[in-house]
Amino acid sequence: MKAAQFFGQRDIRVTDVPKPQPKENEALVAIEWCGICGSDLHEYLIGPMVIPRKERPHPLTTEHLPVTMGHEFCGRIMSAPEGSNLSQGQAVMVDPRIYCSDCTNCKASSTNACKSWGFKGLSGSGGGFSETVAIDAKLCYPLPDSVDLSLAALIEPLTVAWRGVKVSSVTEWSDKSVLVIGGGPVGIAVIHVLRAKGCKQIFVSEPTALRAAQNKEIADQVFNPITENVGDRCRELTNGPGVDVVFDCAGIQKGLDAGMDALRYKGIYTNIAGWEAPMVVPLMRLMLKELTLKASMAYDDIDFRETVDAFVAGRFKGVERMVTGRIHIDDIATKGFEELVTNKDQHIKILVTTYKDKL
Repeated sequence: MKAAQFFGQRDIRVTDVPKPQPKENEALVAIEWCGICGSDLHEYLIGPMVIPRKERPHPLTTEHLPVTMGHEFCGRIMSAPEGSNLSQGQAVMVDPRIYCSDCTNCKASSTNACKSWGFKGLSGSGGGFSETVAIDAKLCYPLPDSVDLSLAALIEPLTVAWRGVKVSSVTEWSDKSVLVIGGGPVGIAVIHVLRAKGCKQIFVSEPTALRAAQNKEIADQVFNPITENVGDRCRELTNGPGVDVVFDCAGIQKGLDAGMDALRYKGIYTNIAGWEAPMVVPLMRLMLKELTLKASMAYDDIDFRETVDAFVAGRFKGVERMVTGRIHIDDIATKGFEELVTNKDQHIKILVTTYKDKL
C-alpha cells in the first residue's frame, strides 16, 4: 500500500509498504483523513527527535526510521475483532497512542505518561499518512453518521487542548479570564475548548498578522507582544488584577515572562507547548504572586472519550475553519510539509488523504 515515510531531515517519501496484518485484538481501518501536526513538522525540520533511530528502536514497537508518519487520523472499519463494538464500514476516530499498560503510570490509569509512550505515526507500527492501519480496537471511537468525517481528524488536536484545559483544574469557566500564549494550531484548539466550556474572556498573544487575524475570529482580544505590553493589556481588560489562567502554546521564554506578568495573584500557568530550549521560570513573579505552574502531557483515554463526545454533540462551533488545506498524499512533501515551512502562518491544519475523489 501507499504510505508517506520519514527517512530523515526534510526527507519524507511516498513509498510502497506492506499492508498491515491485524492481530486478534486489532481493527483494520481504512484512513480517510490525517492532519499534519506541529510535532510532525518539528521532526521534518530538525528530527529525528521522537522518531526512533536505528541504534535505539522504540521499546514497544521495536521499530526505527523510516517510519510511516501521521497521528491525527480518522477512517472506516475494514475488519474488527469478534465481540468488539465495531462493524465494517463504520466511521471511527482513532486514538493513536502507544502505551505498555504495565508500568506504574499505566497501572495508575495515567496512560498518557507511560514510561515507554509512543504514537502511531511517530514510533512505528504504522501511521495515518497511509491507506490503512491496524490498531487496538479499544482505541477506535465510533462516530455517528451526523459527524462530518472530513473534519473528524481535528478531534486529536482538540483532545490535546481538552487535556490542557482540564489540567488547569478549573471546573467553572463562566467567570474566568484566560490568556493564550501563541495563536497557532494548539492555541486555536485551546480557544475552541474554552468556548465549549463557556469561558468568559479569552485573550491571545500572537505576533504575526496572519495568525492574529485567524485568532480574532474566535478570541475576545488579540495582542501583538512586539508592540504591546501583554501584562498591562490583560490588567486593563480585567479591571486590575490580571487573568486567572494562562495556557502556554508557544514554548518560548518571552511568552513565559509575559504570561506570568499577566497572571493575577494565585493565578494558574499551564504549559502545553513543547519547548526547544530550557524553560527559565521568573522566580520572583512565581513566588510573589504565589502562582501555580502546571504542565499537560498529551491525553488519556478519558480525555479522548470526552472530546469525541463533545465533537459529536457539536460543541466546537466554527471548528471547520481550522482546516486551511486539503491535499493528496502524493503531494505531501511539497504541498504539505514544505508549504508549512514556507507559509506556516497562513495555515492552521492541512489534512491529507489517499483518496483523490475526496479532494
